Amino acid sequence: MATEELNLSKETWRLFRILSEFVDGFETMSAVGRAVSVFGSARTPPEDPVYKLAVDCGRVLAENDFAVITGGGPGIMEAANKGCQEAGGQSVGLNISLPMEQEPNAYQTHELMFRYFFVRKVMFVKYAKGFIIFPGGYGTMDEFWESLTLIQTLKVDPFPVVCIGHDFWDPLIDWIKTTMRDQYQTISPDDLDLFRVTNSIDEAVQIITECFEEQCQLGPAPPDLPPEMTEHTAEGTRVGIDPRTPFPKRAERRSGQDRRQNS
Repeated sequence: MATEELNLSKETWRLFRILSEFVDGFETMSAVGRAVSVFGSARTPPEDPVYKLAVDCGRVLAENDFAVITGGGPGIMEAANKGCQEAGGQSVGLNISLPMEQEPNAYQTHELMFRYFFVRKVMFVKYAKGFIIFPGGYGTMDEFWESLTLIQTLKVDPFPVVCIGHDFWDPLIDWIKTTMRDQYQTISPDDLDLFRVTNSIDEAVQIITECFEEQCQLGPAPPDLPPEMTEHTAEGTRVGIDPRTPFPKRAERRSGQDRRQNS
């Protein structure tokens, strides 16, 4: 019993560590201004053309008065931070404590350290006006899918997601179309409009700049929702509605499901 109580005490006190990471993140990131989160592989070496492209990305973003937010590590993260810092921009690294691969790069003007992925992810979304995503591994894919999920479910205000490199992304998009959209119908055709793919850094930054300045809408227009459903929370998402609250669209969907089951 004493051991169980001790473990419970540790769990409770862990909340204060989590809270401290949020406090540090909010205090630092709130002063950064408009920014773009850049993602990509930690394993991309400096001699790789994609690394050099990410350096250009950081530079062009800084020249357009955007800060750059990365995971703070090597590879694409280092490249984007480098381009931004060398152009005189605010170069943010959201570093994560890992057993391997994560070593803070030398091109950060703002450096934060996190133990918890979920706290770090809040900072990527809350303080970014868009995502630019280079070729990467599981971590990069995680950020790509999470951004689309947040936008698709209307949990956040829509923001531009731009993927760099047709060679890398097109095979995945073909699978999304043929398997998810066509064969299994687990997404809507309009969901393919939630992101863009390009080989051009200038085009990627232009998409984000135009969306920032003109509040453009990527993908299908969202439905009209009551203000209380789109109110923003402290972590940058929308409040939404309680799943048990009656909502016309939900009622229509359930009614349609019932009709199909009874037919």
